[in-house]
Amino acid sequence: MSPERGARRARVVMVEPALTQLTKLTASETHRLDRAIVAISANPELGAPVPGTLLRDYADDVDGVRVIFYVTAFQTITIVAYVEA
Repeated sequence: MSPERGARRARVVMVEPALTQLTKLTASETHRLDRAIVAISANPELGAPVPGTLLRDYADDVDGVRVIFYVTAFQTITIVAYVEA
């Protein structure tokens, strides 16, 4: 028998604006943002839907980060459009 595995995480891709924002973050901010992105990849239904769009807005008040993203139809890829830390 094969060992049990946890739920499969979505692959995370960042679009250009998010990549540009990422280059401006400190190491501490990047670390905090990393935790949020891992959480989103494990549970793509985190955050609130942005009305009238496919986007979701996830804010983690404890770590002080915000990520705007959308998930592909089969929930295999999470596309990050905006990051804030």
